[in-house]
Amino acid sequence: MLSHCLSGKPRRVGRAAALTLVFGAVLATGAATGSFGDVLGGDRQARSSTRIPAGAVADTDEIAEAIADGKVGPQAAEALVSRSGDRWSSFYTAQEYEGFQQSLDGRYVGVGLWVRRVENGRIEIDRVQSGSPAARAGIRAGDGLRTIDGADVTGRPVTEVVSRLRGVGDAGTAVALGLQRGARSWEVAPLRALLPTESVRVRHLPHRITAVKVDAFTRGAAGQVRRALAARTAGEGILLDLRGNSGGLVTEAVGVASAFLDGGLVATYDVHGRQQALYAADGGDTETPLVVLVDGGTMSAAELLAGALQDRGRAVVIGSRTFGKGSIQMPSRLPDGSVAELTVGHYRLPAGRSVDGRGVEPDLRISGGTDAGAEALGILDGLGASAR
Repeated sequence: MLSHCLSGKPRRVGRAAALTLVFGAVLATGAATGSFGDVLGGDRQARSSTRIPAGAVADTDEIAEAIADGKVGPQAAEALVSRSGDRWSSFYTAQEYEGFQQSLDGRYVGVGLWVRRVENGRIEIDRVQSGSPAARAGIRAGDGLRTIDGADVTGRPVTEVVSRLRGVGDAGTAVALGLQRGARSWEVAPLRALLPTESVRVRHLPHRITAVKVDAFTRGAAGQVRRALAARTAGEGILLDLRGNSGGLVTEAVGVASAFLDGGLVATYDVHGRQQALYAADGGDTETPLVVLVDGGTMSAAELLAGALQDRGRAVVIGSRTFGKGSIQMPSRLPDGSVAELTVGHYRLPAGRSVDGRGVEPDLRISGGTDAGAEALGILDGLGASAR
């Protein structure tokens, strides 16, 4: 697997040879950013964008050219990104971006919250890390996050929410959170800490089912999934839960696809009009019954994985339509270490489908009141998992 480090001053050669294709998003407080191990050569790290207005790719390309040519400084670059028309292009200080790189290695500075955006733009706590500052502060999954340091986060992109949660990434600093639970509103101010990510969790369920929950494709996630598959009893069905998965390293997502496919196409993508492809490695398990759980928080690299397994006829995908984040971004680094991430292209699934702005439609749509896990177990049983 290729590494993700970002280094060097912006140079025109870096825009081709050191391009990273990005399909990740940060939904946890540092739990994942997105980075493709660079399939064009060299290594870089970045996050993805999602649906963008017409013309935004050209606009951000011009900004990247200006940065590469040294025509703009950090303040001007930040202003240009904000006016680009692409709401998913972002500007980060060097310290903020270092935090994203750190998260890819399985650790992050934060308070232990995974968040998602739900109806009406509300931000909701998706998961609270055990033993984290957020857990000690009494925050629970399902709580609404209204404000961060007094600023309303309703309607804001989740990437911006995460950036505010992380602050400058210094452990020991406090972050004031305004929360809502039913009719109750209150505030807490937990201290940020250096925490391990919990990207892959495995449970062995009744009826010979192994449930593998992947929250983000951090470094080593594919290896953890493969070890979980190797440790299960022969014949057990697999429930691959990608609900709320924030994306991450696409090399890791392709690695997971390789565990279930015997070679073949995973996705195609374009960068500045250049067509490229991603392929699974040979020798994956193509026989074990497989169900993939998705929802509106399944994003980027997770959508790529779910859609590839669906298009290849390898898995039954159930849940609700995924987020629809299929854009590619390239990081442009300025001399002070700050980074502008700019949209440069899009990817498509093996059948030629675009995910961007559309998402992946599940084979079986599950309504909000239905127990998706129980439905998945029923499908696996029907596929013969418990009988093997």
